[in-house]
Parts: sequence; C-alpha cells; structure tokens
Amino acid sequence: MRMLMLGLATAGALVAGAAAAQDKSVTMAVSIPAADHGWTGGVVYHAEREKASLEARYPGLKIILKTSPDGASQANALEDLTAQGIDALVTLPHNSDELTDPVRRVKESGVFVTVVDRALSDPAIQDLYVAGNNPELGRVAGEYMKEKLGEGQIVVIRGLPIVIDEQRVAAFNAAIEGSGIKVLDSQYGNWSRDDAFKVMQDFLTKHPTIDAVWCQDDDMAVGVLEAIQQAGRSDIKFVVGGAGMKDMIKRVMDGDTMIPVDVLYPPSMIATAMDLTAAGLYDQVPVRGSYILAAPLVTKDNAAEYYFPDSPF
Repeated sequence: MRMLMLGLATAGALVAGAAAAQDKSVTMAVSIPAADHGWTGGVVYHAEREKASLEARYPGLKIILKTSPDGASQANALEDLTAQGIDALVTLPHNSDELTDPVRRVKESGVFVTVVDRALSDPAIQDLYVAGNNPELGRVAGEYMKEKLGEGQIVVIRGLPIVIDEQRVAAFNAAIEGSGIKVLDSQYGNWSRDDAFKVMQDFLTKHPTIDAVWCQDDDMAVGVLEAIQQAGRSDIKFVVGGAGMKDMIKRVMDGDTMIPVDVLYPPSMIATAMDLTAAGLYDQVPVRGSYILAAPLVTKDNAAEYYFPDSPF
C-alpha cells in the first residue's frame, strides 16, 4: 500500500509538473510576408490556423503574428517585436540578403530563431530551419513526366532567377536525362500567373506541337491553362505544376486529365515550424537543426490528404 501511495504521489507530481510547464509564459513572434500572391496567402492562412491551435494547447503561450508587404517593413517589424520582449521568432523572410542582419540582431538578444523556406545568407544565425525540398520538387516532376509521357516535346516555365529555382530545374533535367523527352523552350514566369500566361502565349505561337508543360508552380499553372484554352490547342496532354494550391488539388481529385498530378511544396510549412518551435520551448524536444519536408507526388488516390477547401490557396 505504501508503494502504491508513493507511486501515485510520484505520478501526481509528474502530471502537476507537466501542467506547470504547459502554463509557463512564453511569447512567440511570427513574422511572414503579407499575402501578395497565392502561396503567401496560404502561408498566412496556415499561420493563423496554427496560432489558434497552439495557444489552445499551451495556455501560457502568446503568439504575435505580423505580416509585412516588403523586406524593409519586415525588418522594422522584427525590431518592434524584439522591443516587446519575445522568447522565440519564427520567420519566413521576404528575401535572404535584406533580412539576414535584422534577424541576426533578434538572435543576439537571446531569442530562439526559426527560419522558414528562404534561408538566410548566414545560416549560423538560425536555431532551426524548416523548408520544402526544392531539388525533390524538380526530381519528382521530372520522374512523372518521364513515366507518363515517355517521349515527346515539352516546354518549361521557370520561377525567378534565384537558387531554389536553379535547384528545381537542375533536378528536373537530371530526372528526364536519357529519356525521349526534349525541352523545346524554357523561360522565366516569375511565379506569376499573369507572366506565365504571357510566356505560354509566346510558346504556343513559336511551337506548333507541344506535348506537355512543366511550370513547377500552381499559380503559374493557372496562367498556362488559360493560355492553352484561349489558343484552342488540343495537342498539349497535361500540365505539371507544384505547391498544393487547393484548386489544383481539387482538379487532381476530380481526375482532370490536364492536371493529373501536383507536386507538394506546402505553405503549411509555416505551421510545422511554429509547432516544432513550441515543442522545443515547452516539451524539451530537441528541435535544433534542419527539418526538410518531402515533396510527394499528389495523385487522385492521395489528393484528399492535401486539400484545404477553406484556404485562400
């Protein structure tokens, strides 16, 4: 009986300790770009969703969510957040170079720093890095193109002339190497549906036969599909985008032959970063280092798993 009572007392102390840990006061700042296009709109949606979930899970946690329209505004926001007194920062920088020093100053104040997606110029600043797998996004798209098409003529619409685009394209080219697939043309679409629409119009004018399109981004895929429809072209068998836009996931779910698959690069990675940061602060979970998300192929069989109908993206 004494042993039982001792065991119950010990268990009670552990539960009480865990509850006290959950109640400890912690402030997490989340600094992200404003919803200036589809993918960042998804980032804002998932950040707001995760904020509510985490504050319910950890009663002592306060999350301050700030969106900024540009790099200069985000740098000012980081300064203001630090002045308020924060324990952790989760940030998706507008751009790496401009935000590296502002984030460095946050880190120097003793704050735990989690960086999402766009890596800083000095990775030593961050405690945790969470991102999608850019080379894998290109490889998965290329492997699907090779398997589905076998051989034929394709066009490629790239994003912006930055490192992550180069990683995607290099992996895509490596995946189709040795196949019967020929890349007729490749231009930048700036991850914009309007720019991709114009690029695709140019491709359609220049090339009388195109078998498929890789545009690596769902926003651009919207513009590509519109250009194809307006031109009345029936030679193009399918378009492969990427990211996980709900409209494209729904097309995959519905068996749309023009969008048979998608490759995931989820804006919900911001929620993953927030969740891991909170776990490190409250649950003593070792989270320092890099956490790279997979880039799975979204098919009709698994599309429901990645469909968020309430998301703007």
